[in-house]
Amino acid sequence: MKVLLLKDPKDKESGPDPYVKELGLYGFEATLIPVLSFEFVSLEDLFEKLSHPERYRGLVFTSPRALEAIKICLRENSKNEVEEIGLSPQGEKSGNAEKLAEYICSREKPHSSSLLFPCGALKREVLPTALKEKGIPLESLTVYQTAQHEHLQQSLSSYFSQQGIPASIVFFSPSGVKFCLQHIQKLSGDSANHIKFAAIGPTTAEAMEAAGIPVSCTAESPTPQDLTAGLQKALHPQNCILSD
Repeated sequence: MKVLLLKDPKDKESGPDPYVKELGLYGFEATLIPVLSFEFVSLEDLFEKLSHPERYRGLVFTSPRALEAIKICLRENSKNEVEEIGLSPQGEKSGNAEKLAEYICSREKPHSSSLLFPCGALKREVLPTALKEKGIPLESLTVYQTAQHEHLQQSLSSYFSQQGIPASIVFFSPSGVKFCLQHIQKLSGDSANHIKFAAIGPTTAEAMEAAGIPVSCTAESPTPQDLTAGLQKALHPQNCILSD
């Protein structure tokens, strides 16, 4: 059973993509198509801030691209000062901005020193607004901009012509919905009604619903395991056993 994942593949040096691997364990034939391209910006400003960790109580990350911006700063500049930060992730299982805000508010004291938030140009205001309401200072810095991947339309056309209509299509971001929907509707035609559309999380699901896409599955958390579990229920409901 074929599943189309609208996301970038994981770095080849770190092994197979975990979503493809996990879905394969349960008999799904998953294919990745990159949807977005990214341009990093304000990296000199980011490095200057990272070079003074005493100014901040911590860092807040909500995307892999923000982490990649940090890595670029480490590669391109003298990294001795930054190494002293000693990153130790917390709240990584929050799953969305609302839950992450709750987690931060439960641990941070109001009116303390700022948290640094490297983010994308298309960030939502859920997290900054929630922390502001609780008096927790957050300093946002845009470190990347998002655009449509230059080969997206060609990649989608090749997939549908060679592999046909997938059983499910998974969106991984609201931007993915924006850039892919028109192409998918054109390529799938009347068969679109037979596709189970899935979302990696509630924010993406909201974007899908706003675009008129029926959401058959939303992963409980943005992990390969939870996405696979959700797709199993959506595509094989007869195999799901309910219990009290």
